[in-house]
Amino acid sequence: MSRRLLLNLALAAALAAVTGLHLGLAPHPDRRNFELLPEMVDSVPYDTFAPSPVFADGKTLQAPPAGTVPRGLLPLHFGPGPEEAARAGRELANPLARPAVLRPDPAPLPPPVAERLDQERTAYERHLARGEAVYGIYCALCHGPGGAGDGPVARRGFPAPPSLLAVNARTLADGRMFHLITHGGENMPSYAAQISREERWQAILWVRELQARAPAPAEAAAQEVPAP
Repeated sequence: MSRRLLLNLALAAALAAVTGLHLGLAPHPDRRNFELLPEMVDSVPYDTFAPSPVFADGKTLQAPPAGTVPRGLLPLHFGPGPEEAARAGRELANPLARPAVLRPDPAPLPPPVAERLDQERTAYERHLARGEAVYGIYCALCHGPGGAGDGPVARRGFPAPPSLLAVNARTLADGRMFHLITHGGENMPSYAAQISREERWQAILWVRELQARAPAPAEAAAQEVPAP
């Protein structure tokens, strides 16, 4: 028997074997398929509140280890109330505050310094743009698009909030404003569940931008006085 004929017979046998395996293992709607390592397919999970023999206390749901912090939920060590608000004003600073590098400086800078300043400027502009969006979603309804306290909610009978352009708002510390957004105050509710911590700081950036763009209260009053 020639070598070519043996090769053809071997290939034919292999084809028949593969065809037989395909027909035998093919999915069939009337019977359960064969499962390799069924323990990985059908594990033995326990419901959250069901008893479990795995742990010593017999519970499936376990308390987190002491000292651990859930991802994205860093502790904020400032409670509600005016005293805590004052303390937040003293101890908290906006980590996204307007950097000094945004001020125009005609002096040439070394390339590494200029690149770093450009990165800081780009990051600040990104935070400011997000702050404008957050303010438009959550704050403008009451405080108005320009911060004057003339939002649509206030125009429909709800007590108008103080103007964010007034002197007391301009001098309000960023930390105290952060505390107000977090815990609320007077007619303002807490927005801690709706706005993340970073977005609260970003919204405060936009409030400072609105204040910088608007004329100071004394200047605005002077503009309203009719010329003699």
